Parts: sequence; C-alpha cells; structure tokens
Amino acid sequence: MDANRKVPELSLMSFLNGTNTDKTRFVDNLFAGLKDYGFIILVDHPVDYKLTQTAYSMIHEFFQLPEATKRSYSCKEGGGQRGYTAFGVEHAKNSQFPDLKEFWHVGLDVLANPERKKYFPDNIWPSEIKEFKETFLKLYNGLDMTSIVILDALGMALDLPQSYFRNMLQDGNSILRPIHYPPLDARAPKNSVRSAAHEDINLITVMVGATTSGLELLDRDGKWLPISTNDKQLVVDSGDMLSRITNDLLPATTHRVVNPDDASSNRYSMPFFVHPNPDTVLSCVPSCRGTGEKYPAINSHEWLMVRLKEIGLLKDKTY
Repeated sequence: MDANRKVPELSLMSFLNGTNTDKTRFVDNLFAGLKDYGFIILVDHPVDYKLTQTAYSMIHEFFQLPEATKRSYSCKEGGGQRGYTAFGVEHAKNSQFPDLKEFWHVGLDVLANPERKKYFPDNIWPSEIKEFKETFLKLYNGLDMTSIVILDALGMALDLPQSYFRNMLQDGNSILRPIHYPPLDARAPKNSVRSAAHEDINLITVMVGATTSGLELLDRDGKWLPISTNDKQLVVDSGDMLSRITNDLLPATTHRVVNPDDASSNRYSMPFFVHPNPDTVLSCVPSCRGTGEKYPAINSHEWLMVRLKEIGLLKDKTY
C-alpha cells in the first residue's frame, strides 16, 4: 500500500461560504475522494461541536443502564429502525458471526405527509436520560441539513439539478445511530469483531468522529487503510444506493471496525445513514449511464427491507 495514501480532508464551509472557485474545488475534491477512496473527511461543518459532545455524554449514560432497562426500549417493528438494538443482534451481510456492538436508532420524528407513517415507526425515548429527546432530535436535524448540502455538491459533480437529491430526501428515512462497542469479554464470540467488513446500505453516511480509533476502509489495492479523525470532524462515505444509481462510478467502499489492542476499552460512534423517502425509485442518473445501466430500477423501501433482512435486523417479511 502506498504510504502516502490518506483519506482526503475537505472544508465544507468553503463550499457554503467560499468563492465560486472554492465551491468548484470542493465539488471536484468531493467527487474525486468518493470515487477513489469511497470516503472523505470534513474538517469543518455546521454541526455544533458542543451538541455532539453532549450527545456522546448521553449515549454513554444510556448504555450503562441495566440490560433489562435498555431492552425495554427495543422496537418491535420495521427492522429495529427506532430505539434500542441489543449486543450481538446485527451481523454483516453473509457473515455468521455477530458484530460486537449495541446501538440506538433515531429517525424522522414529525411527518408532514401522514401517508409516510406506514413506513416509519414512532421514535422511542428513554425516560432515564434528561433532555435525550431534545438533544438527539437537534443533532438529527443538524446532520440531516449537512447531508443535504453534501448531496447538493455531489449533484453538481453529476450534472444533476439541485432538486434531484432534495426530492429524494423529502420525508426521507435517514437514521441516526449512536453505537456502543463495549469491552471485549466472555460474551464476544471468538471470530467476531466490533463491526465486520461491510458496505453501508444508504446513499451516503455522515459520521461524527468516533471516540477512539478502529475504523478502516478496504483500499483499491485490496489492503486495509486506517481512517484517523478527531471528534470535531465528520466522516462521509458512499453507500450501496449511491453506488447503484451512479453505475458504480462512486462505489460503496468496504469498511470495518477492528477490535482494539486494549480489550477493556469502550468505543462510541454516531453515524447518520442518509436514506431517501420510501417512494424513491433508485435508477441510474443520466451522466453515469455510459454504455448501459448495470442495475434495474428498484423501489428504495423494498430494497432497504431486503438489506435489513440480510444483516439480521428484519424478521417480518410483511413489513
């Protein structure tokens, strides 16, 4: 592996507040970074740092609650798209070994379109943590708005109108997932890791810098490349849905979270999975068709349900 290979670091504020030259440079570098690495790092952005630190403090408090208390907040519908998912439930696609993590899901809370309610379970909120709801809805909204800006820029690189991704994201099924990777103890199956090699399902993922290292991507030469960030930065990667609609021009990059050298350590992260609304049809964008489309058009909700079953989160085929 080239020792100089490093995930590109970009300034989102240069796109928001910079000159036309700054905006063009950001668009070009965003596209190149996702095409070459599948990941970029935003060194500055509009998401409030104090808010992310408060959120990290709250999820630390929540995940220290008794197991029975945490499980009482599990979602019984929709593949666990809201509330708590216990340790060892999720696994990577085609893996028989569970990931070593537990997590919480926050989704869109208020829908202007009541027809969407059949797709979205209600959010669940723990009563034990004061202002948990207010904090995570505010963080959700901040990451949601940031993801729109990122996709606006990406749409420019793909010669798309600004309305293209914005229409997809209206009443979208995006999910904020605070994750706890607990210390490695007797509960951990021998062949499991904190998060086995996988690709994200969605359009893009926008992740608040994790509390410790461990994230790695599978580089184009087939070797694992560590991703180093701090908690003031955001990590952005391209998911399966974006890969599909760009004819794999922007591929979903395989990544993982490896087990730490210190088995007693905890790790927390907060990815925001950007999903379109359930009416969206995923089809190839015109500028990426080339000699032909690799994938048939498919409804995003139906495809999401298939993928949730593949990773162990959805059991009910009728939902």
